[in-house]
Amino acid sequence: MSTLAIDKAGPRRKLGSMSRDRTWALRWSYFFLGLFAIFSLIPPIYMLITSLKGSAEISAATNPWWVFHPTLSNYAELLTSSQFLRFFWNSAIVSIVVVTITMLISIPAAFALARMKFWGSTTLATGVFLTYLIPDSLLFIPLFKMLAVIQDFTGIPLLNRWYVLLLIYPTLTVPFCTWIMIGYFASIPKELDEAAIIDGASWLQTLTRIFIPVALPGLIAATIFAFTVSWAQFLYPLVLTTSVDQFVLPVGITSTLIKGDVFNWGQIMTGALLGAAPPLIIYAFLMDYYIAGLTAGATKG
Repeated sequence: MSTLAIDKAGPRRKLGSMSRDRTWALRWSYFFLGLFAIFSLIPPIYMLITSLKGSAEISAATNPWWVFHPTLSNYAELLTSSQFLRFFWNSAIVSIVVVTITMLISIPAAFALARMKFWGSTTLATGVFLTYLIPDSLLFIPLFKMLAVIQDFTGIPLLNRWYVLLLIYPTLTVPFCTWIMIGYFASIPKELDEAAIIDGASWLQTLTRIFIPVALPGLIAATIFAFTVSWAQFLYPLVLTTSVDQFVLPVGITSTLIKGDVFNWGQIMTGALLGAAPPLIIYAFLMDYYIAGLTAGATKG
């Protein structure tokens, strides 16, 4: 009887040890997640506090983490400023058009590389992704020179025009979006497109009627990524546009609210918060699709 009791006690002891280990692992996970959340939320909280202060209170610097005399004057001034609204409008047009161009290129490219197997397709898919890894700081000078040559040769004004960004931004968004959707298209069972082809569907019909509805999370993830990159890009519009009426939002905020060594911190923080609102709203409503799309794109194919 004593031997049987010892045999039963062994598995119980192991289960108890495993349960304690999992409990501690969960506690440590919450601890580090809490630290990460605090570290990530400090900047936007500070921006919000500063945006609610007037210039006199910001200059006094009595307590940077508290608002003694809250005011919405910074929001009122920006939202009624035709200049700020112009920046916002330029960013919106550029982002929407770039997202459209990106999807029109990335979806058929990803479908061809993932499902229409041909010689060199794997190498080409890897090359598409590697082009995304080239940093902007290495590309903006060659792109500037190239656009200057095209402008001189054709007579079409490209430099200092917001619409030139419609040609530049897809070089950032198309490679990564194509890579995401390659993984998602590759995760779809082959029987679907084989059955469609047997039924007489063309490749285009297979893509539009079968793959796009099935791969909707991946398409949403790619769309969100393209929109975020287009909306938040700073280096290219800073280099390629110089007139105030051609600025997009990130460049407009830093160029017009910083004058010499004078920083209008209240309006800078307000503009940054208002500029972060559209991507934040999109992420809030489509976060599940974004995570699903990125996960499939990272683990399949």
